[in-house]
Amino acid sequence: MGTHYDQLSLEERCRIAELRRAGRSIRQVAAALDRSPSSISRELTRNIGSQAAGYRPGYAQDQTAARRWSGSRLDHDAALRTRVLEDLAQGCSPAQVAGRLKREQGRSVIGCETIYRFIYAQLKRTNDGRWRHYLPKAKSKRGRRRKRGGSPVLLIKNRLPISQRPDQAQDRRQPGHWEADFMLFSRYGQGLLILHERTSRITALVKTPNRQAGPTARSLAKLLRPLPKSLRLTLTFDNGTEFADHHRLRQSLGLQTFFCDPHSPWQKGGIENAIGRLRRFLPRTTNLDCLNPSDFARACSAYNHTPRQCLDFLTPAEVFSSLLHFKWDSTGSLDDQRGDSRFRGNDREVLRNQAAKNRSDLI
Repeated sequence: MGTHYDQLSLEERCRIAELRRAGRSIRQVAAALDRSPSSISRELTRNIGSQAAGYRPGYAQDQTAARRWSGSRLDHDAALRTRVLEDLAQGCSPAQVAGRLKREQGRSVIGCETIYRFIYAQLKRTNDGRWRHYLPKAKSKRGRRRKRGGSPVLLIKNRLPISQRPDQAQDRRQPGHWEADFMLFSRYGQGLLILHERTSRITALVKTPNRQAGPTARSLAKLLRPLPKSLRLTLTFDNGTEFADHHRLRQSLGLQTFFCDPHSPWQKGGIENAIGRLRRFLPRTTNLDCLNPSDFARACSAYNHTPRQCLDFLTPAEVFSSLLHFKWDSTGSLDDQRGDSRFRGNDREVLRNQAAKNRSDLI
């Protein structure tokens, strides 16, 4: 007699009912169906309606279907679904939502794959592409960018390759190592200068009138000068000519500057990731001329107050404040026409209250 682990079919259930009415034992029924006696016993125990009615195949089939998975947990738990969708709308990834809930409640509440499956199911069921905006980058496909030709490496004076950067910057254990890049948009000449700290992942952004080397160096110096020297150790760029005046930062701030290898922007992966996350709030099609400083401030605040898995689901603002004894005030990140991001000393409670307010503004 073979052993089967498939679900019993309706025909087999009808055969079980017929044999039981004929007075056959469980082992005799199992032999007739080529099934294990334990399977037949379990079937009769779980799916018998009442002692008077006995075993009914139709009722047993309905009970089995009712016990099977019938949708995502988020389909049935309205409160959890509301919390998850609100956090996703604020810019959190499914992994960040799941991790933050676990941190807050001290137990695993939901898995990130469950959230992904729910979003994908809604995309398929409703045929509404707006559901994709709940995903981190609002994209359904991922892939590598193709390599482009040419490199302005020879145009950058006093250029030091990233291979000479201190090991402390690579392992992210020592604060004060920064990365900088431009976040570009579809309209010609529009861009935001982004500054990213590798240890805490704190990020600042500033709108610049152009991408010329001189104004870029002055903007970076203005952002970094308020920090103590121990918190401005190195700064890493790609090989764009907008960073050709990097040597001015060495002279004015004592900051060591380094450059990625040609065609290797992934070597400054922290800021590349940050720009990708900021795209959720500032897509490439955004017209910066139509935005005001508060719009940039909200985007910066949403990023800096989003829990990160790499930070044990703390936010960059929380890590920056606790480890470096500084607080990030993203609400003042672009509070004038020049849009300068600033570091200020606020207590943790004020910071979290402001973060909650900014998150509610985005919903």
